[in-house]
Amino acid sequence: MHEIDQTQRVTVVGAGLVGSLLSMYLARRGFQVDVLEWRPDMRREEIGAGRSINLAISTRGLYALRQVGLEEEALRHAIPMRGRMIHSPSGGLAYQAYGKDESQHINSISRAWLNKYLMTHAEATGRVRIQFEQRVQHVDFQKGALDVVDRAGGPVREVHTPVVFGTDGSGSAVRREMALAPAYRAAQEQLSHGYKELTIPAGPGGAFQMEKHALHIWPRGSYMLIALPNLDGSFTCTLFLPFQGPVSFESLGTPAQLVAFFEAQFPDALALMPGLTHDFFHNPTGTMVTVKSEPWHVGGRALLVGDAAHAIVPFFGQGMNCGFEDCVALDACLGRHQRWEDAFAEFFRLRKTNADAIADMAVENFVEMRDKTADPRFLLEKAVEKELLKAFPGEFLSRYTLVSFSLVPYRLAYEVGAIAGGIVAELSEGLTRAEDVDLGRAGTLIRERLVPFVKEHSDGFGTAR
Repeated sequence: MHEIDQTQRVTVVGAGLVGSLLSMYLARRGFQVDVLEWRPDMRREEIGAGRSINLAISTRGLYALRQVGLEEEALRHAIPMRGRMIHSPSGGLAYQAYGKDESQHINSISRAWLNKYLMTHAEATGRVRIQFEQRVQHVDFQKGALDVVDRAGGPVREVHTPVVFGTDGSGSAVRREMALAPAYRAAQEQLSHGYKELTIPAGPGGAFQMEKHALHIWPRGSYMLIALPNLDGSFTCTLFLPFQGPVSFESLGTPAQLVAFFEAQFPDALALMPGLTHDFFHNPTGTMVTVKSEPWHVGGRALLVGDAAHAIVPFFGQGMNCGFEDCVALDACLGRHQRWEDAFAEFFRLRKTNADAIADMAVENFVEMRDKTADPRFLLEKAVEKELLKAFPGEFLSRYTLVSFSLVPYRLAYEVGAIAGGIVAELSEGLTRAEDVDLGRAGTLIRERLVPFVKEHSDGFGTAR
């Protein structure tokens, strides 16, 4: 019954980051892969700017690239970001390191460069054929047939495939077709905030006009600006604002209103943004959505992977990392099973709880970034956390460290974060300086609450690196 035949020709819908990487994993197993992509080939045509929140690639994503030999080249095109640089309204700066030392950092990488690189390497396997400007209009899962239309026109054609992988993002056409099944459930939650891409150009001679090795944040309560470095010395900035309200995209209707807003809230950024008005009024306003759906597969005939199954908001920098980790997990499932349906069912069981966990953490991190990063109490607790990471290596674990710098399942990272956060809050009571934390009491709390949890779930923590 629908056994995995590695000489089969399978279909991937979507040649984005996850679709391109997944096609390489499938090709490595011997499959012939047809990839259908609605957009034109971005290697040959300029794709409009404005919707490409810069990517932060970290341990999970790099691990997935390493399995197909692409990690080193990706890192050559990335810039290490060792911490957050917090910008106050007065222009003051405060730096918060991400890890216990400089070896623990995330990496800024161009979404466009990485997507082109993955497509080119997928095609170089000789087993992957990417067809551009092809839209999937309908999927008949029982027949194993897709109705596909060419962007240039012409009749709808039927494409037959034994298995289809939906890697077509948060607005997935494959998921839309799955949703017609009676047992299918999906929840889509759109954030009340949107985003706008802006630019800080490079200085003279390609110089960086702010700290190169940091993710810059201007936290302002209900909204924020962030900036990530690019190899050419520029920074890709993203303004996150409510769609409507007193301070919102709706309220910034004229260049004068926009400039007055930046003068009041982001004066140091404004001074570095000669193209602010042009970028703001020409670039589209993006939307952000969390998608939770189940199941992710129709028997052994179709499977959703990446954002198509579990889109998340970008505030933990894990959307791509999570999607790439899907590819690793699915590849392992394919290696353990003879039938597609069994492999897909195990993949869903393994990944669903973790995808839900990182979705929730991403929304929580939005509140942290825009609001708490400027709060003195929050800063004290972060400093106490750092003291504990140094004093109790291997025993005290933080949520951020586990999410960004390990392969521990997201669900366990979420639960550890709750325990560790409680310990930090307790130890911070009455403190004014993190250095004064009571390490004796800290050791007791860690060994009473955190260490037993880690021991109980030792299998999951065995995947840390």
